[in-house]
Amino acid sequence: MTLAALSTQPITANLITANVVNLVQGLLVPFLFKLAGAVVLWLVANTLIRVGLRILRRTFVRSRLDATLISYLINIAGALLRVVLVVAILGFFGVQTASFAALLAGAGVAIGAAWSGLLGDFAAGVFLQLFRPFNVGDQVMAAGVQGAVEEIGMFVTTLTNAGNVRIIVPNGKIFTDVIENYSAHPYRRVDLFAQLDHSADVARAILVLREGLRRVPNQYPGLEATVDLLEINDRGPRLAVRPYASTNLYGEVVFDTNRMIAEVIQQNHIPVPRSPLVVEQQAA
Repeated sequence: MTLAALSTQPITANLITANVVNLVQGLLVPFLFKLAGAVVLWLVANTLIRVGLRILRRTFVRSRLDATLISYLINIAGALLRVVLVVAILGFFGVQTASFAALLAGAGVAIGAAWSGLLGDFAAGVFLQLFRPFNVGDQVMAAGVQGAVEEIGMFVTTLTNAGNVRIIVPNGKIFTDVIENYSAHPYRRVDLFAQLDHSADVARAILVLREGLRRVPNQYPGLEATVDLLEINDRGPRLAVRPYASTNLYGEVVFDTNRMIAEVIQQNHIPVPRSPLVVEQQAA
């Protein structure tokens, strides 16, 4: 090996060492500092998010919002805050967050288009919780379905009808349709009818039905039941029989009043129209 070659080896080693030192000082050390800062930022921000969500939950509880709605809002707020935190950390590392935000927006549009029905049901569920057209346990007619409200869920509402059948209705259909809440008031009017024959004494029939109504139990106190002539149709006079019932005893009053009408008509020999019996004759 020549003297020139030997003299160049220390120079090359010094250059490599210098390059490594420059690389460590210029890239690795700043990256490690940024990584440590990102970890600290994540831990501190996560702690602040948890504290903020805890305060927000207590505020919602004091405002007497439904527990299900509170969970929805807290989960949504937590997810949004953590997305913002991730974007901030990426920006701290020098990543262009504008493209990342555009990617998130595009993904949101795609998910929204694919899940438009589910998102509509979710939004309707939130509004049902906020505006409270009915509560769990209420008797309602919603989206053409009648029953007792069993659960107001995130996407669907569960009802149980009079036959003890569970019916699950999407929240979107309920919120965009007419809702009848039978449990909103302490009492309801019972609308029943007594169809009489043309030969019936209407005044006497009204009198005996009014007397019969006094024997019907579970009527709402302070409201007087009424019996009056509603119309005269092709079959004869039609009387409206209208007692008032407590909301939770509505069915009992309906059954008892119907039974009373049948008994009064039979006991007082009030004529009622009879449909002719049609006998089908077989061809010979």
